[in-house]
Amino acid sequence: MGPLIYGTAWKKEKTADLVVQAVLAGFRSIDTACQPKHYEEALVGEALKRLETHGIQREELFLQTKFTPLSGQDPVRIPYDPTAALEVQVAQSFEASKRNLQSDYVDSLVLHSPLYPYQNLTTVWMAMEGVYHNGGARALGISNCYDLELLKRLYADATIKPSVVQNRFYRESGYDRELRQWCDTKGICYQSFWSLTANPHILSSETVVALAQKYGKTEAQLFYRYLCHVGITPLIGSTSAQHMAEDLAIFEVELEHEEIGRIGQVLESYIV
Repeated sequence: MGPLIYGTAWKKEKTADLVVQAVLAGFRSIDTACQPKHYEEALVGEALKRLETHGIQREELFLQTKFTPLSGQDPVRIPYDPTAALEVQVAQSFEASKRNLQSDYVDSLVLHSPLYPYQNLTTVWMAMEGVYHNGGARALGISNCYDLELLKRLYADATIKPSVVQNRFYRESGYDRELRQWCDTKGICYQSFWSLTANPHILSSETVVALAQKYGKTEAQLFYRYLCHVGITPLIGSTSAQHMAEDLAIFEVELEHEEIGRIGQVLESYIV
């Protein structure tokens, strides 16, 4: 997995063109989902084939998709049998993902959100472990999981431990401070989404503005660089060539330890 992931949600008919553009710009990690409500997963697969003509093979890319439970699906575009048992839904969804992506495997298979009661969560996780054991996924993860105790319980019960947690990065969850600290102790990669959209107050803070000016970068670049410095892998959904180039250019900057701390203090000031 690279330090940045290109997110394909809400790209609709532009998905293939944007994925090709992002990879040619330098992105090497792609996030999608078997959720027609918000993703055009088949167009990600089309992009992968187009990239081969540019000399970029599937094996050079980190590809992540998701199993989305019924509650997150469009009722008229469900990619599996909604009346089937949960383990069958997982299997059917993954088969759809393989067809869409034109790939026999993904590098990461993520559960899009926890299920309740807990037994349903473990049933789905065991089905995902089946995909893993059959060589279909090289890692498993969970998204939209803000309950640290639930994550700890899943981790304890799972045979194949979650290696990815993908959450919205916003103040309403306290920026997942404790959850991220626990993930660090377990070697779990924390992926953030809505990193810019949910944080205009951070981008406009005096600290971020001043540091962006110091390094000759935009506030968005500065904040993305901060996230990478503290071990967060942000999803990035840029749709313009300029923004993609700017996103990839964040590694031209190395923030000082004290500067990282100052940005951290800005986030802390919004945690209740």
